[in-house]
Amino acid sequence: MTAPAPIAPAAPAERPHAAYLGIGAYRPRRVVPNSEIVDKIDSSDEWIKTRSGIESRRFAEDDETILMMSTKAAERAIKAAKIDPEIVDCVIFASNTRLELGPSMAPQISRELGRVGIPAFDITAGCSGFTTAAAIGTDLIRAGTAKYVVVVGVERLSDLISENDRTCAFIFADGAGAAVLGPSDEVGISQVSWGADGDFTTAIYQDKDFGTYFDEVHASEGTPEIPERPYLRMEGRKVFRWAATALLPACQEALKVAGLTSKDIDVFVPHQANLRITQVLIKALELRDDCVVAEDIVTTGNTSAASIPLAVEELIRTGKAQPGQTALLMAFGSGLAYAGHVITLPPVATEED
Repeated sequence: MTAPAPIAPAAPAERPHAAYLGIGAYRPRRVVPNSEIVDKIDSSDEWIKTRSGIESRRFAEDDETILMMSTKAAERAIKAAKIDPEIVDCVIFASNTRLELGPSMAPQISRELGRVGIPAFDITAGCSGFTTAAAIGTDLIRAGTAKYVVVVGVERLSDLISENDRTCAFIFADGAGAAVLGPSDEVGISQVSWGADGDFTTAIYQDKDFGTYFDEVHASEGTPEIPERPYLRMEGRKVFRWAATALLPACQEALKVAGLTSKDIDVFVPHQANLRITQVLIKALELRDDCVVAEDIVTTGNTSAASIPLAVEELIRTGKAQPGQTALLMAFGSGLAYAGHVITLPPVATEED
């Protein structure tokens, strides 16, 4: 009996290891100090710094679109990885502030990179979007489905923040970060530690959907009433309490699956949500005294899905950390979702490269 012909070519041989090969960032030109925020939320510079650690943040201008920032960050990551853009064979895009339903952003980024036709798709996973996308990209490489994956995390949170919201107006900001993931002879990315707590989905949320908003606009035609547009809202205390208890086990799991302990970590890069949360984690993890901890939030704010790559880029660009060091990355946010892994730090490309 003749065996049936295969319906598709055999899958590529599995590649057991993957690594971050390069990282790049784009930070908007406009720097917004606390002094521009305080009057509108009836606050003070000292209150903001004490509560969050933030001294300034970046807001994107009109020409700094999500596509533009994503492309710049991706191009810099490719330069840092020292690979030909022609061998990029997958793009994964993570964001929470792209307001259009379609077309997807990842195919547009791949077009800008000159890679039309490759797999490219978007995900939404709150502030853990980048590390979630990186975990997916890592598994694609390990399975042989892709070889060189560009992962992008980007936000224009200033588009969704009410300037009078005392809870959110001083926290959130804009920016983009990207990484190139690729095959490696050694383990450069550990298995992911991830999850989501659906009991806390209302802790960070959009206060109305755009369908409701457009219905309100239509109903208000011919009247002086102007409906308030949808905004991002947050129950800060609820998020803080969740993070203070849930993130330690998540970090410990990431270390366990990597076969490491906290004493093996050279660099700790938590999601840049709040400096107080970072300080709680540092103490609970019992990191080495010489462990470098990311504090990019001080001058960048909370950039959600862009937070992790921006913080990694800042550490390496400024020389606080070095390529080749072992780093624990852990992101968390709306969902409430988290995702993190241990990586070997890659080289970076700056705006001058």
